[in-house]
Amino acid sequence: MNILFHHRTRGRGAEGVHIRGVVKGLKQLNNHVYILSLPGAEPETEEANATFEKVVQAPTKKSSFSILSDLTKHVPEFVFEIFELAFNLIALIRLRKAVKEKNITLIYERYSLFMFSSVWWAKRQNLPIVLEINDSCQVQRVRALSFKKLAAKIEAWTFKNATGLVFISTRFKQVAEQAYGEIANSVVSPNAADLDKFVIDESSGCALRSKLGIENKIVLGYVGAFVHWHGIDWFVDLVCHRLKQTPELVLLLVGDGVAFEGIKNKVIEAGVESQVILPGKVPHQQVSSYLSAMDLGILPDSNDYGSPMKLFEFMAMGKGMIAPDFSPIAEVVRDNVTSWLFPAGDKQACIDKVFNIVNDRKAHKAVGSNARAYIESERQWQHNAAQLLSLVSLDISRDVNLNG
Repeated sequence: MNILFHHRTRGRGAEGVHIRGVVKGLKQLNNHVYILSLPGAEPETEEANATFEKVVQAPTKKSSFSILSDLTKHVPEFVFEIFELAFNLIALIRLRKAVKEKNITLIYERYSLFMFSSVWWAKRQNLPIVLEINDSCQVQRVRALSFKKLAAKIEAWTFKNATGLVFISTRFKQVAEQAYGEIANSVVSPNAADLDKFVIDESSGCALRSKLGIENKIVLGYVGAFVHWHGIDWFVDLVCHRLKQTPELVLLLVGDGVAFEGIKNKVIEAGVESQVILPGKVPHQQVSSYLSAMDLGILPDSNDYGSPMKLFEFMAMGKGMIAPDFSPIAEVVRDNVTSWLFPAGDKQACIDKVFNIVNDRKAHKAVGSNARAYIESERQWQHNAAQLLSLVSLDISRDVNLNG
């Protein structure tokens, strides 16, 4: 099939990883895939450019889309939503052109709020369109909506008229069904990991441990943004009080963000600098070395509908994670088998779980091995691609039955 992956995101971070992963999975199933991104937001080039993050480049002229994107960061929410509505016209023009030029037989779109023109046009053209649902006006969002009723009406129509929907968790699907009743055929497809990118490298992990002076320590790791909704700030605040009682435990927390300075100050205040290593954000190509140096991972917090990318990446590296038992996590994790779960929202239970299993090196190895095997057998991007394509097969079969 000739498939067009359409999205309106910046294509960075977890968004970019997800887009590249699904595209790779579709290609592995012998499809031709084209990405339609906003100019200046090409996720397929971000990964290649990541190697050169620290290279100083000459300033380049920004595209009109980049300027508009920067502008929307500073406008009131209602203005931003008007921009989103207006984008339907731009998307329609670009979609029509891409579909014609590439002879597209399926559109796969990362759903965005207020976006309806793609589904409307595809339906008129009798062209299948599958939506990947990572956002909704029915879930808690960082930016509160000004036109929530309008967003809900558009979303209800879109979810009903698409060929199929791909939800990242069962909970997310339930939220949509409770809000809108009848929706299109759907599948639940949590995140996945690319095993070609997450290769366990024990030699580089050992070298890094030696460099950091933690050769014989138990290393509990975190890789990601230091933001409040991930809970990394309260986790460090609570765990620091008990670290000195467990000198064999070291925290290796990789990344930066708004909570970084507060965490750093807390570590200094508690006098545990030797047990909490904060390297900051590291170059993309070094992330696997840091993951290889860890024994297990920590995910202090999440939400009740999302599918945390870092969970799958740690598991792909043969590292179990201590994670909250929100339903999207519990449906992909077997407690004490592929990772360890604690009651979501119970901060003390999280800390207790860490110290209960910290010295069980045998369990670290066994759970990590099981986690890697699970990713290999069920949660590579090719599995996700097969799920989304099944929606197109279901639609074709339904049409045949109706016409027969």
